[in-house]
Amino acid sequence: MDHIYKKIEVVGTSDTSVSDAIRAAVERAAQTVENISWYEVDEIRGAVRDGKTLQHQVTLKIGFRVGE
Repeated sequence: MDHIYKKIEVVGTSDTSVSDAIRAAVERAAQTVENISWYEVDEIRGAVRDGKTLQHQVTLKIGFRVGE
């Protein structure tokens, strides 16, 4: 059977790490999007104040199967 996928773009944030930002984005998207199959990291950026990292932001493309 051929599968058809759709991609959406989301931005996850975390005060602790890039990994936590990815996890937060995927888990939150999974609350409203069914059949999530994969993600790809598009951008990583963060906020810095007084030479210290304050927040990590990760832009993800999340892929999910359409019409199962």
